Amino acid sequence: MAEATLSGATHPILENDYASEWMGIEVVALDDGHATIRMALRQEMLNGFGMAHGGMIFAFGDTAFALACNQSTPSPADEGNITVASGVDINFLKPAFRGQVLTAVANRRAVTGRSGLFDVQIFAADPAAGTPAAAPAGPAPAATVPGQLPTDMPPGELIAEFRGRSRTISKK
Repeated sequence: MAEATLSGATHPILENDYASEWMGIEVVALDDGHATIRMALRQEMLNGFGMAHGGMIFAFGDTAFALACNQSTPSPADEGNITVASGVDINFLKPAFRGQVLTAVANRRAVTGRSGLFDVQIFAADPAAGTPAAAPAGPAPAATVPGQLPTDMPPGELIAEFRGRSRTISKK
């Protein structure tokens, strides 16, 4: 499944996430309240204008949001709970095209009780320009600060801003 990652980080919510697997999402970094993921845009992810379909960009951002909202190893007190979206907004700033590599960087901004606020920035980069897809295979260097990509892997141009509102609920 999509839990195969660059950084060695895995997350249990990816075990049966067939959408993320189909999209080819790779986890770059996970931390409490943070996730960085990436994927390459394929032809079947494009709209009739030849650019990334907005739904693909949204789904990609939503996956980063979900990973940032849910701990990869929940505490015993949190084992019966999951955190889901209660609402989201997305602003598309620039188009992305086939062959580009998308990177989403999700960060928790605030949590009060069972409600949270998360921001996700989505970037597109041309692999020919020495960006993430051109990096050698193997584990990615660890981010030095949660929410930041390793300095040798530039994310590209900002193409979308996603803001998610979360709610923690019982699994049952």
